Amino acid sequence: MALTPSVMPEIGTPLPDFELPNVSGGVCSRADAMGNKGLLVAFICNHCPYVVHIRDIFTQLANSWLPRGLGVVAISSNNIETYPQDGPGPMANLAQELNFQFPYLLDASQSVAKAFEAACTPDFFLYDPSGRLVYRGQFDASRPGNDVPVTGNALGQAVERLLHGQDPVEEQVPSVGCNIKWKAGLIK
Repeated sequence: MALTPSVMPEIGTPLPDFELPNVSGGVCSRADAMGNKGLLVAFICNHCPYVVHIRDIFTQLANSWLPRGLGVVAISSNNIETYPQDGPGPMANLAQELNFQFPYLLDASQSVAKAFEAACTPDFFLYDPSGRLVYRGQFDASRPGNDVPVTGNALGQAVERLLHGQDPVEEQVPSVGCNIKWKAGLIK
């Protein structure tokens, strides 16, 4: 299985606008999602083994950051025609099963993934309250098949620095995972 790394847009890049359907009902926009301390945007999907590997710890951490003022959204941008397991029904089931307390959004047009320069699942983007990128990269060094425990320490350190008003983490390592499953003609 070939790994796709994060693109790693420049720190300070502005938060793209978005308005997407929430698989639990309604729509969610950038303004709806932003917390008073910032916003974490996680590009994930249901089937990717790299997401499956971290999703329990990711969900626990994301749910714990919400009451501390960090907005969190998860977005699936995979082509649901070729990957129906990443469609709205299975997404809603997974969000309920794992107790997502944050929106799980469907980017069916894939335009939001393009705007963020998302390349893989999982791919994480952390923004300060003014909507400027402060972190993009890996959840932690754990991968399916290696013996590194899943902790979320890389993303967690960036979040803690943001929540405490500190400068961004200097060393940021790209995430790696499955490529976003682009529709024909939209391949990056």
